[in-house]
Amino acid sequence: MLKLFPRVTLGLCCLGLISAAHAEIDVNDLVKESEKVAYYSGDDGRSDARMMIVDSQGRKQMRQFTILRKDVTDNGDQQMMVFFSRPSDVKDTVFRVEKHASLDQDDDRWLYLPALDLVKRISAGDKRTSFVGSHFFYEDVSGRAITEDSFVLEQETDTQYILKATPKKPDSVEFDYYRVSIDKTSKLPVLIDFFKGENDNYRRVEAVQIEEIQGFPTVVRSKVSDLTSGAYTLMEFRNISYDIGLDSDVFSERSLRNPPRQWLD
Repeated sequence: MLKLFPRVTLGLCCLGLISAAHAEIDVNDLVKESEKVAYYSGDDGRSDARMMIVDSQGRKQMRQFTILRKDVTDNGDQQMMVFFSRPSDVKDTVFRVEKHASLDQDDDRWLYLPALDLVKRISAGDKRTSFVGSHFFYEDVSGRAITEDSFVLEQETDTQYILKATPKKPDSVEFDYYRVSIDKTSKLPVLIDFFKGENDNYRRVEAVQIEEIQGFPTVVRSKVSDLTSGAYTLMEFRNISYDIGLDSDVFSERSLRNPPRQWLD
C-alpha cells in the first residue's frame, strides 16, 4: 500500500524533454508516473508494519502499527491513519494525515496521545522531525508534496533513471538537494540520498525488498539511515492489501479515540 517509507515524494520537475539513449524522456511525466506507482496503488490500502530502530550504539527499539490509506485522486489528495499497537508506551497512539497536493496548502497532521487523551496538531515546521523516535520524519510517513521540489534528470543507466531534486522553498527543509534513483522496470524509487552543501550525503532512504502484490510492485522492506552516526531504522510491511473498500469515515477525527477495529484486527 505505501510503497516506500519514509514516503518522500518525487516532486514536480521542470518541464522539457531530455534526450537519452535515442529516446526523449519527459522528466515531468516520469516523476508523476513514479509517484503514482509508489504511493497510489489501488484506490485504498491496508498494511501491518514494524519498525526496528537501531541507534549508533546498536541498541534497538521496536514499533508496531497498522496503516490505512485512501486516495481522493491519483497523484493528489490522500487520507491516512496510523494506529500503533506495540510497545506499551506507544500503544493506541494514532497519527492522522490529510495530504494536500497543492503547493499553497500544507498537509494537515495530527497525533493522538492516549495517556493524555490529547490530540496534538503537527505544525508545518515540525514535519521534518523524528516520527515516534525513529529515523523517519513526519513528512516521510505522510509524504512530501509533489509540488515542493524541482527535478532534473542527471543520469540514465541500463536499469535506472537518476534525478536531482532541489526544494522550491529551501528555508523550510534541512537539505540542499536530494538524488533519487528510479527503477526503469517498476518505476519505483529505490534509493534517495539527501545532501547538505555540495557533497555531504547525510541521510539515505532505500527500498530493501520489493514484491508484486495484487499486480502492484510494492516495497515490503525499506530502510532509513543516518549516515553521520551509523544509526538506522528498518521498516517491514506485512498483510498488505489494496482496494479493500475503506469508507471516508475511517479517516475522521472520531477514529483517533475510537479506532475502526474491523480494519485493525
